[in-house]
Amino acid sequence: MLAKHLVAARLACPSLDGKRVSAHVLRHTLAMDLLQHGVDRSVIALWLGHEQIDTTQMYLHANLQLKEQALAKTEPFTGQSRRYRPSDRLLAFLRSL
Repeated sequence: MLAKHLVAARLACPSLDGKRVSAHVLRHTLAMDLLQHGVDRSVIALWLGHEQIDTTQMYLHANLQLKEQALAKTEPFTGQSRRYRPSDRLLAFLRSL
């Protein structure tokens, strides 16, 4: 069935020529699209039949747009950067371990 519809899709969209399209690619594309539209990954995992929610973690790693949105919500650090200096007492305790 996929091969039949792929012929029609390649006629309508010549950029598909030479690209590998499989059921897995369509499944991954659907998951990425759902994620970009704000669907929780636990729902995606259930809908796609994953046994564990962790299986959908790869979609988060692959989604550059979500990473950009997360970075846009952050603010640059404006405080003074200081290095932590442990006390002599703490260092003595750690050496005694």
